[in-house]
Amino acid sequence: MSRCAQAAAVAATVPGAGVGNVGIRPPMVPRQASFFPPPVPNPFVQQTQIGSARRVQIFLLGIILLPIRALLVALILLLAWPFAAISTVCCPEKQTHPVTGWRRKITQTALKFLGRAMFFSMGFIVAVKGKVASPLEAPVFVAAPHSTFFDGIACIVAGLPSMVSRNENAQAPLIGRLLRAVQPVLVSRVDPDSRKNTINEIIKRATSGGEWPQILVFPEGTCTNRSCLITFKPGAFIPGVPVQPILLRYPNKLDTVTWTWQGYTFIQLCMLTFCQLFTKVEVEFMPVQVPNDEEKNDPVLFASRVRNLMAEALGIPVTDHTYEDCRLMISAGQLTLPMEAGLVEFTKISQKLKLDWDGVRRHLDEYASIASSSKGGRIGIEEFAEYLKLPVSDVLRQLFALFDRNHDGSIDFREYVIGLAVLCHPANTEEIIQVAFKLFDVDEDGYITEEEFSTILQASLGVPDLDVSGLFKEIAQGYSISYEEFKIFALKHPEYAKIFTTYLELQTCHVFSLPKEVQTAPSITSNKVSPEKHEDSTSDKKDD
Repeated sequence: MSRCAQAAAVAATVPGAGVGNVGIRPPMVPRQASFFPPPVPNPFVQQTQIGSARRVQIFLLGIILLPIRALLVALILLLAWPFAAISTVCCPEKQTHPVTGWRRKITQTALKFLGRAMFFSMGFIVAVKGKVASPLEAPVFVAAPHSTFFDGIACIVAGLPSMVSRNENAQAPLIGRLLRAVQPVLVSRVDPDSRKNTINEIIKRATSGGEWPQILVFPEGTCTNRSCLITFKPGAFIPGVPVQPILLRYPNKLDTVTWTWQGYTFIQLCMLTFCQLFTKVEVEFMPVQVPNDEEKNDPVLFASRVRNLMAEALGIPVTDHTYEDCRLMISAGQLTLPMEAGLVEFTKISQKLKLDWDGVRRHLDEYASIASSSKGGRIGIEEFAEYLKLPVSDVLRQLFALFDRNHDGSIDFREYVIGLAVLCHPANTEEIIQVAFKLFDVDEDGYITEEEFSTILQASLGVPDLDVSGLFKEIAQGYSISYEEFKIFALKHPEYAKIFTTYLELQTCHVFSLPKEVQTAPSITSNKVSPEKHEDSTSDKKDD
């Protein structure tokens, strides 16, 4: 019997190696609750359904209300501009000292009145709950959920605190002057030191003892549909000072304010809102939250506690989505995938799996190459098999099931990223690659021929008529595969590592079940199929 045939015979006798024996395979890798899908799959989409009767009502009201309200808003902005100019005259764009004295008193009073008048002219009915804390009680306000540009009403109600804004906004005509009047903390997207400078500026103002105005921050960093609270960025919590949470609610039958990544545009929302008879908004000031010693040293912990309190008061869940998920959504759309395919709860994935945005983005390219031909942008067992250039077999189904965390028969991008990081990359070590190469190199000449490659794969997958020529040609640069070629391919395609290790584990289980004199048979150990020292063997499986 040839050595290829011997290896095939050993593989074929492994429990579960043949078709139809999946039920006696080793148990699946257990799931961690921390990797369960989020309670809200996509907080960045809003699809407002408007019925025919409502459309007629909007049209009729819009004929009268839209021009009147647009005119009033424009008039109020023009009236506010001189006061903003007085407040900012002779002041640099990035202010280094707070505006004080009569200029601050007069302009703040006038701008607060005009701000309330502007929102009233838009049709907003504002209900305020709770008490606004003084600058000494809470130097920082944190408002959530952030769902629309109309959330600026919180700034008016809170007494015109400073806000964190992009530098480009301060340069816009008219609006830029009004923004500078509240002495904002400006962020530059082109300055590599902008993040550090912004944090330093927030710390300086928050610890000024009331010399600077209070700071209002929307810690989510992007707009959502208010169905949950996504990850709070730690910037507002880094100073380690007391913060006052502000809750925003829009209890209207028709939602005309939510401005998300998928939904109505800025102009459409303005027109829809202006055409409503009125729009309700509730602004609730919660009790001031004072950080303990541990939270002062860990702003992420402080942010998490405040977020949980706000979510509990709102009666909504929390998720680990963040702005980076929005960037991945855009990338998914550019790759002809459904935009929601890019959502992975980036905060959780990056922290637990040690992945940065660039790494996740590369995985998205790989995922798109597999799923682009499937419906709904998800990978089925057929696409999975086609990508691996392997037939649908019991071993492949088991590997697919490890990726398919919610057992719905398909793999989404989030499951794909977790599977690669938790199942495949830990198995794709130098040692495992060496063992896998020796497994295929039956005659131990340092090269894998197509016959050797085909024999082991046919036996391990339980498919005797398997054609592996396509996969072999993808790895080999000639008529055989060297170790370097094998290693390069394995590192680029970690999915195969789990197939290799599963096969090795199954063989180990089989060898242990044999009599001792059979376990030490040279025909089994000569090509390193089974471990030489059983007491030193360890499983590469990692609980995920």
